[in-house]
Amino acid sequence: MYFSVKKVEASENYFLIIEFENEKKRFDMKPYLELGIFRELKNIELFNTVHKKFDTIEWANEADLDPEFLYENSEEIINEK
Repeated sequence: MYFSVKKVEASENYFLIIEFENEKKRFDMKPYLELGIFRELKNIELFNTVHKKFDTIEWANEADLDPEFLYENSEEIINEK
């Protein structure tokens, strides 16, 4: 199955809310903020530039993540208020 990002938004505490085809998930970026280009995302203004690009996400510094990686490493949002 191929996972395509439909929408993404930055949330507090370095979380991303990501909508895929049929579900909404939450991805924690904190474990990746010490790796390579992702270190730059500790700057919250830069972190908040996350946007959908093609079928995945990207930030203003051109960092991106594979949509399958995002899907497999995020948790489903079950009860949203």
